[in-house]
Amino acid sequence: MPRTRIRIPVHSPLIPLIALTALSLTACSAATAGGPAASGQSAGAAAGDGKSARGPAAQVTVAPPKAGLPVTVTATGGTLARVKVVDADGVELVGRTGADGAAWTSERKAGPGSSYTVEVTSRGTGGTESTARSSVSVPAAELVNKLTLAPGKNTTVGVAQPLSIVFDRPVTNKADVERQLKVTTSNGTEGAWGWVTDYSGRDRADWRPKDYWKPGTKVTLDATLDGTDSGARGGWFVRDYRTGFTVDSDSRVVKVDLDRKRLEVVRNGRVVTTIPVSGGTPGGDKRSWRGTAVLMAKEGTIRMNSETVGLGDAYNKMVDSSMRLTWSGMYAHAAPWNAAWFGKANKSSGCIGMSKAEAAALFDALRPGDPFEIKGADTKGVVAEGNGYGDWNVSWTEWKKKSALA
Repeated sequence: MPRTRIRIPVHSPLIPLIALTALSLTACSAATAGGPAASGQSAGAAAGDGKSARGPAAQVTVAPPKAGLPVTVTATGGTLARVKVVDADGVELVGRTGADGAAWTSERKAGPGSSYTVEVTSRGTGGTESTARSSVSVPAAELVNKLTLAPGKNTTVGVAQPLSIVFDRPVTNKADVERQLKVTTSNGTEGAWGWVTDYSGRDRADWRPKDYWKPGTKVTLDATLDGTDSGARGGWFVRDYRTGFTVDSDSRVVKVDLDRKRLEVVRNGRVVTTIPVSGGTPGGDKRSWRGTAVLMAKEGTIRMNSETVGLGDAYNKMVDSSMRLTWSGMYAHAAPWNAAWFGKANKSSGCIGMSKAEAAALFDALRPGDPFEIKGADTKGVVAEGNGYGDWNVSWTEWKKKSALA
């Protein structure tokens, strides 16, 4: 018998449930007007009265799906033999049938604006097997939340790079969102999510290991957020996200001693480079930050304007080999105009300056994600978690408390 496609508006207040008409596929074919019923089947049964020689078919209903809730299918007067729910992209929703066989629930939540085709095979109490099909949809979301992931997909990063998610809109249901964020590593790395305020003022969730990554670690994030409500003023997520990156096979740690005006590159535990530098001028707003900053981006030759970081007209010039360390404007870069002070005094406007040749060599040697461990007696303070990737300036015990599930 050909399957009948039934479309019932899910918004209708008069129809709280969608009933799937049971069509026997085990012993009949369609009856035409005045034509014969299938062999072994009464004319009444072939005409769709829901009965056969073995008894009535089960009555199947699909609750109109709502965003954030699973799709549910139930059978009255029988059991569910098979349920298949497929979204508009052809992706099947996996689900489970209850112990009594009368109810099926999808493992995933319904996403706003989604539509689903539901195909159900049921068995009546007398053994009659029937199959029916229907289409249902979910209202679109009024507010949609999106996100930005770092690092980029399929990139290779240094040992201090956290997995970072910045949300476009506020996230008040942080626990609900965090439950949908699954991190997998190639070597079982211990780590945890922590919620911080990004320098932009937006909500941000970072996953960092207990210690720096082991070189060569592969990291994958599955963010199954479709159908998750981010809370008041945040709106719904309407898609899933997946990304992954690899940690470089070499470990590089940059150690900056502002008291000694010296920078060292430690590669796989051994000092391979020593560079005289000049850091931020002591005693005011031009001081450098201390603590662990993470190389965010290698920006190359850029224009630096002191007015953009609240330092008036102190400088406005093109700068080579620029390596961003914070959102607030601290870089490591070439500073040939400050050559007289390299290794002798801190005379910069907050950045870590060095000769043009040594800055170029350092620029080539490092990757985003490499840590800069900065110390010095006269600094502005410790790099905050949201000012770049200052996550490492929080102890592991305190970091774990930043999880919404702690």
